[in-house]
Order: sequence, then C-alpha cells, then structure tokens
Amino acid sequence: MINRIDHIAIAVQDLDAALGTFLDVLGCDPGSVTIEEVPSEKVRVAFIPIGQTHIELLEPIGQEGAVSKFIAKNGEGMHHIALATDDLAKETDRVTGAGLNPLGPPSTGAGGKKIVFLHPKQTNRVLFELVEPKPHHH
Repeated sequence: MINRIDHIAIAVQDLDAALGTFLDVLGCDPGSVTIEEVPSEKVRVAFIPIGQTHIELLEPIGQEGAVSKFIAKNGEGMHHIALATDDLAKETDRVTGAGLNPLGPPSTGAGGKKIVFLHPKQTNRVLFELVEPKPHHH
C-alpha cells in the first residue's frame, strides 16, 4: 500500500546554488539537509525535510545519467514524485498487474532505500518512484 509522499524531486544544474534558493523559499535550517552521492544513478542529491516528506534536489554527475539527459531535454525542474510503501515487491506486483510497466528491476537509491520507477508514458507524463524506506534498527 502507498502510505505517503516520500519526496518530490527537482532536477538542478548546480546543487549548491539551488540548495541556497530552496532553503530561502522553505525557511529550513541548513543543518537539517542531507547531501549524498548516488553513483548508480549518477547524481548528487540533497534532501530538504518538510514535515513527513522531503524536497530532493538532483544534480547530475557527468553527462551519462538519466538526470543529465532530463536536464538536456527539458531544462531544470520537476523530475519525479516518490511514493512510500512498506512492501516494494507487493506494490510493484500490484501496479504491474494494473498494466503499468516499471522502468527496470528494483534497485538501491539514496539513503539505501529500495526503489522502482514507473514509466511516465503510462502515468500522464509524471515519473513516479516507488520507495521502500530502510527498516530502522533500534
């Protein structure tokens, strides 16, 4: 079951410049931001918390990744909406059963989360990412 919006991702050319702008717009504490590289996706990301969700800024690393190609084609802007689920395999089976095609097999995204993207040609040109957060160990 989808239980919340995990994050909304925005593709940017310059993560540091965009981060300054978004922190000004959102009024967030810079210390609350998490920045990491996701080599498998060829991006550097910043997560800005807003309540129970995040804004994710995506800066391409190099020219080969999907985000680099997205910016070359569309310019900076809205990239995807990530929907959180407790059971990625079950949700992937459910949407596949509804005729929606994942862009590939589950992989590991930022923060070690399991992820699957759905093809935007089937979802009104919106790229959806299904996300299963890592379990918290106490």
